[in-house]
Amino acid sequence: MAQYFCVATALALDEFDHRLLDLLQRDAATTLTALGEAVGLSASAVQRRIKRYRESGLMRTVAVLNPSQLGNVTLATVLVALERESARHHVALHARLRAAPEVQQCYVLAGEWDYLVILATTGLAHTREVAERLFGGDDNLKRYETRMVFEPVKQGLALPTRPPGRRKR
Repeated sequence: MAQYFCVATALALDEFDHRLLDLLQRDAATTLTALGEAVGLSASAVQRRIKRYRESGLMRTVAVLNPSQLGNVTLATVLVALERESARHHVALHARLRAAPEVQQCYVLAGEWDYLVILATTGLAHTREVAERLFGGDDNLKRYETRMVFEPVKQGLALPTRPPGRRKR
């Protein structure tokens, strides 16, 4: 299958970068001074590195809300199998999924299912409406299955910054 996503040029990272990024992923509100002390850099050096991360697109700054504090968030996963695979079909589905605010994450899969879509909605009826809107009228979908999340065991956004075998324990 052809590549249907954009791959950014990787930023060269040194040991300071790996340590800073690990700390920032745990708590982005940590002060520049505290970050610098933790990794052995000045606050201004930390600030320059963070600016480079943002300008390169490596780091985005967003507010991550706690769904349990909102009280009205329903999470669901949707497994999607396509009837036919073509660039045109993938591009159309990607555009529809990117435009839907309820779609939190979407992954292209290998195996029986082609996509895994994570939805955040305000309840069962909203989940059904979103699934029908996104997948119900698409003749190229072989099938889709929606599965409700009873309880999130772990939700995370932290990504590994080091290649395998070079990770600090």
